[in-house]
Amino acid sequence: MAKPRLLKINNYFYRRGGAEAVFLDHIAMFEQAGWDVVPFAMQHELNPPSPWSDYFVSEIEYGHETGTLNKIRQVAKIIYSFEAQRNLKRLIERINPTIAHAHNVYHHLSPAIFSTLKSAGIPTVMTVHDLKLACPSYKMLRDAKVCEACKGGHIHNVLVHRCIKGSTVLSAVVLAETALHRSLGLYRNNLDRLVVPSRFYIDKLTEWGWPREKMVYIPNFVDVHAFDTGWTEGDYFAFAGRLAPEKGIDTLIRAATLAKQKLVIAGTGPEEAALKELAQTLGADVVFAGYLSGKALHRLIGEAKALVLPSEWYENAPISVLEAYALETPVIGARIGGIPEMILEEETGLMAAPGDAQGLAAALAAMDALSPQARRDMGSKARAWISVEFSSSAYLRRTTELYSSLGTSLPVSTQQLTQSN
Repeated sequence: MAKPRLLKINNYFYRRGGAEAVFLDHIAMFEQAGWDVVPFAMQHELNPPSPWSDYFVSEIEYGHETGTLNKIRQVAKIIYSFEAQRNLKRLIERINPTIAHAHNVYHHLSPAIFSTLKSAGIPTVMTVHDLKLACPSYKMLRDAKVCEACKGGHIHNVLVHRCIKGSTVLSAVVLAETALHRSLGLYRNNLDRLVVPSRFYIDKLTEWGWPREKMVYIPNFVDVHAFDTGWTEGDYFAFAGRLAPEKGIDTLIRAATLAKQKLVIAGTGPEEAALKELAQTLGADVVFAGYLSGKALHRLIGEAKALVLPSEWYENAPISVLEAYALETPVIGARIGGIPEMILEEETGLMAAPGDAQGLAAALAAMDALSPQARRDMGSKARAWISVEFSSSAYLRRTTELYSSLGTSLPVSTQQLTQSN
């Protein structure tokens, strides 16, 4: 039997964030399972070599200096990319994919590609990494607070409240983008299924008018064998991520001060200077470690008493939780979004209300009051849990079952892998 061919689609083709990690790991997993996988993405200097890069669309990178005419062209591509449609049509004619699986496409490839796939008769699914299908600004945030003002089709609020970086111009562009995409039904009419990594997002999208039967729950995954264990615990709690207002790091610094706990913060972002000033003002025992990755990040989290996620927005299904568990480190998380689904309270970690410094301080103190062995036991239970429920083999099985439901035949190697797990 000929190999089935999977067309994998994402804006970026390098390891840039959580969505890109899922996208690239998915490619590697399905290639190992016997699939022929072809990527479609945006050209970028950080992309690894690919025999398919000639089909990639030209780069749109918002931080680059560019002239007025080029900015106008970029805005047009953001809203509807004819280039992406042309390139994808050529690629489809070349490879004749069995199925297409998209991740993040807005602002770069644009959902115009979904009508191209539909016209070619290719079953298409998309993994939902954020709330763009409901909220024009994709995070359901206004002034760093949860906002659902656009619910019920009131998308003009994205412009009224200047939700995109406080800019009238950018907010107007996103309003135009959302209005056009919805009027053409680019997502709703052309996607066969939505892959949603958290049950919370399924419920939220249903509230905002998406048919529940079109959504399939497939949680994110991690390969626990890629993470070392047996770390020697240090005397600190850890945060790792972008230093942005919605992450709740100011609440965490206040909580750590109240609980008299040492905190190590790994990451950079727009709030870095303000957070350092807050820590200094409070006299908090906080170390800003800067950007860490790879073994250095694993060591930081592996030696922590717990990883803390004090988020104050609707997180989806943070891979950082799974990675902490793979390192046998318990997690203290905010009770918001998809985070509670990923914490077995008092078994793999603890929770606190979002934005509540005193409640988070109590959780930090409760975790600190446990013996090192009790925390190790929590971490061991967490690793064992995700080894079953959030494993790469479980993800492969669930995803191939979805593909099969859309009429895709599996290669023998995939059938053997899914049947044995």
